[in-house]
Amino acid sequence: MEEKIITENEEKKSLSFVEQFVKEDLEAGKNGGRIQTRFPPEPNGYIHIGHAKAICMDFGVAEEFGGVCNLRFDDTNPTKENTEYVENIMSDIQWLGFHWENVYYASDYFEKLWDFAVWLIKKGLAYVDEQTSEQIAEQKGTPTQPGRPSPFRDRPIEENLRLFEHMNTSEAVEGSMVLRAKLDMANPNMHFRDPIIYRIIQIPHHRTGTKWHAYPMYDFAHGQSDYFEGVTHSICTLEFVPHRPLYDKFVELLREYVKEKAPLSSTEGETNAPKTNEAPSGSVCGAYEGPRQIEFNRLNLTYTVMSKRKLKALVDEKLVSGWDDPRMPTVCGMRRRGYSSQSVRNFIDSIGYTKFDALNDYALLEASVRDDLNKKACRVSAVLNPVKLIITNYPEGKTEELEAINNPENEVDGTHVITFNRELWIERDDFMEVAEKKFQRLAPGKEVRLKNAYIIKCDEEHPCDKDAEGNVTTIYATYDPETRSGLPGADRKIKGKTLHWLSAGHCLPAEVRLYDRLFTIENPSADERDFRELLNPESLIVLNNCYVEEYAAKKKAGDFLQFQRIGYFTPDIESTQEHLVFNRTVGLKEMKKLKG
Repeated sequence: MEEKIITENEEKKSLSFVEQFVKEDLEAGKNGGRIQTRFPPEPNGYIHIGHAKAICMDFGVAEEFGGVCNLRFDDTNPTKENTEYVENIMSDIQWLGFHWENVYYASDYFEKLWDFAVWLIKKGLAYVDEQTSEQIAEQKGTPTQPGRPSPFRDRPIEENLRLFEHMNTSEAVEGSMVLRAKLDMANPNMHFRDPIIYRIIQIPHHRTGTKWHAYPMYDFAHGQSDYFEGVTHSICTLEFVPHRPLYDKFVELLREYVKEKAPLSSTEGETNAPKTNEAPSGSVCGAYEGPRQIEFNRLNLTYTVMSKRKLKALVDEKLVSGWDDPRMPTVCGMRRRGYSSQSVRNFIDSIGYTKFDALNDYALLEASVRDDLNKKACRVSAVLNPVKLIITNYPEGKTEELEAINNPENEVDGTHVITFNRELWIERDDFMEVAEKKFQRLAPGKEVRLKNAYIIKCDEEHPCDKDAEGNVTTIYATYDPETRSGLPGADRKIKGKTLHWLSAGHCLPAEVRLYDRLFTIENPSADERDFRELLNPESLIVLNNCYVEEYAAKKKAGDFLQFQRIGYFTPDIESTQEHLVFNRTVGLKEMKKLKG
């Protein structure tokens, strides 16, 4: 991560409403003046830019106020989770430039959560329900009508304990029973209507194997995990606003359980803020007042989807090449496409955090990428649609080594050498045999400058050769030897533009992948059609007859390049010296809106 140093003369950015809440809590002395956050992804897929926004907030708040941020994997559903996702989530967080204090898993607390659930049963606050999921849903009522109690709501405590123990055996049948909290079936908040807190899953867990057969639900595990770890601020997205009262209720009950199980001792006032990778043990008490949930808006982008289910479908059905396909909104996809981590963070910072959901224009992200890469990318030449240019008055067999600036925005990046000779490649679009009036590139009798080289003039009498289909195969021009860059004659004014080029004998063939928006409409998530029908058939165009300068072949995946006059590119992870592959990161200018 690039460090930003703020001098005394620079004004610090204004605080977001989340940061303002944290600041107020610190000033009020809550939780002993301690700040602890966490990023709690479920390891059931690769994280996307929406998660990156949460990462920037969770880790950023901890950095801003001198606290710690832990990474906790919400691994309570073994049907969807595996270690591959865990490893990639960790890699993506590090790429974004953040570092966690500890790594925890919700599965670290399975024993504690189980004991807490048993306590709830003994207190008459939970019961085993043997209805189907459809029956339970129907009995919950509607937001305007109260729910009806389950016929199992008042079954004896001992029977509930026995059945709950059965739920955690290999003989238990999935879907045959669940454990529900006994709260309030008439509460206007539907989440309070006896929520399910445990269900049976007969699939081995990626960490605990076959030890458990009953697993806690998210609403039951999340707040308790925050409490066990000593989290002071549980920051999440707006869809959890209606869950907050239930979050607070379970934490309140957990505090009662902890006090009853382990009364305050001489350690009162200490907080459980572990510094190792082991799960914390014991209770958090005294100065610790419990976690405060704060919600902010999700990050949504035009021309893409953020649903993990839909993204996984794209991968599973091979509609994209994988989770790291450069068209995907995943962090690893953006990295492979050539986005810089700083540009992603700058974009997130620019859109801010609010209490209102919005659809952000993908062009804003691309502008952020473009702005950052302009400062970082090495300038090289590449010709994507080549046509031969022969300079007829340039001596055959002669070559010149010319100096090219790596990045005019940063002198310390230095220069590299490019070779010039008689036969060159230029872009086919840079020549027009019958030129339009405003055409300022190469045409019969017109002059242009070749970047870092000479002014050339296209022949008028014999400007080009063509094949049998009428396609231009070779262009002919002459050069002015007094106009090489750096010589006095280079200042000669011409009307034509400056063109990029490659020496035909000193360049390498390459495959270039041009990536565009994944979907054809701005908000595919809101469209009633199947999202597969909305995919952009031109989201990837592969060009196989391209050429790049030899210097570009030395670059590796993750390096930032600007193909002059074309756009920003990066070597793909599949690129080899025998087969060079480059991905277009973003064009030099904003792309036109698609018509869906």
